[in-house]
Amino acid sequence: MTFDVRSIRDQFPILSREVNGHPLAYLDNAASAQKPTAVIDALADQMRSAYANVHRGLHTLANETTDAFEAARASVARHLGAPSPDTIVFTRGATEALNLCAYGLSHLIEPGDEIVITQMEHHSNIVPWHFLRERHGAVLKFIPVLDDGSLDMKAFRELIGTKTKIVSVVHMSNVLGTVNDIAEIARWAKAAGAVMVSDGTQAAVHMDVDVQALGVDLYAMTGHKLYGPTAIGALYGTTDILERMQPFNGGGEMIEDVWQDRITYADAPAKFEAGTPPILEAIGLGAAIDWYAQYDIAEIHQHEMACYHAARDGLRDLNTVRIFGETLEKGPVLAFNLDGAHAHDVAQILDKYGIAVRAGQHCTQPLMERFGVHSTVRASFGIYNTLDEADRFVGAVKKAAMMLT
Repeated sequence: MTFDVRSIRDQFPILSREVNGHPLAYLDNAASAQKPTAVIDALADQMRSAYANVHRGLHTLANETTDAFEAARASVARHLGAPSPDTIVFTRGATEALNLCAYGLSHLIEPGDEIVITQMEHHSNIVPWHFLRERHGAVLKFIPVLDDGSLDMKAFRELIGTKTKIVSVVHMSNVLGTVNDIAEIARWAKAAGAVMVSDGTQAAVHMDVDVQALGVDLYAMTGHKLYGPTAIGALYGTTDILERMQPFNGGGEMIEDVWQDRITYADAPAKFEAGTPPILEAIGLGAAIDWYAQYDIAEIHQHEMACYHAARDGLRDLNTVRIFGETLEKGPVLAFNLDGAHAHDVAQILDKYGIAVRAGQHCTQPLMERFGVHSTVRASFGIYNTLDEADRFVGAVKKAAMMLT
């Protein structure tokens, strides 16, 4: 389908509203994206016409719901370039997916084993590995971030060694927008015999992801940033690694047999999906991916980056602005600060003009410490944003600068 931002915007009901007397300019997409009518209708239609629990019933509604649920799994597999739907585990989001990685691999960790991550990780790709440090004696090592927001790859290669058991690196930073060379990192991790994990929360929205080409063992994504519902995400895993991983939750669906003295597990992905799954949310995610797949990802990326560059270039007129993350390979995420102004104050002033941005640490405290700041303002662009909104954003930031600096 031809990319036309106006027709795309017409598919998002919320974008027609005003905030504080101004048209809404929603620039908080890195936190959570808005939902198109296709997703809203998919959820409503499923509840109206064919809802039941999945996998367990023989009646018509159960079969129809199971078919829709498993079709969504197949959509996720296509979106990530996975070889089979059986390599896709539904989770409550990327956070649960990464926790599943850490727990599922924990039996492989001995005291002194090393886990390599980066200074730009979201807390969801830091805290689970700290659990292994606290509970299994693992040693956590961080790849440094350079001044331009790129990874210090020389330092990374020096960190990799015989004790490295897991490497976990974000594909696209939620603050810097940096796109890391996951394929290269995976090659080094595999050469060391380590398991390669990647957080694809942002990348799965803005890039053409192919987990097989990347060479990762595990890849996490979420739904609510990809124009789908909240409380749904997915974890891709190779057949080998999913067989080796321990299940995270126990209960119905994830077992093969249960006796009084022992249990046996079902095969993946069921092994990791205990209990009633997020049925409606998964179907909504499938609808979001199918809707998104109508458009050419290269055209989407070009449009989003045009909005980003218009905003970034507009801010460069301000001598009080500091922009974080200016690598060539990056996504449409613009983090900045105004000298002498608190990020929260800037965000509140922008809201008065109908412009929604995020302010804070963005769940990346080590990254904030690396750049010597407490917080930043973040504008992040999605498929429905416009150049006019980028211009409005720049104008509002300039007004905030006059008021606060």
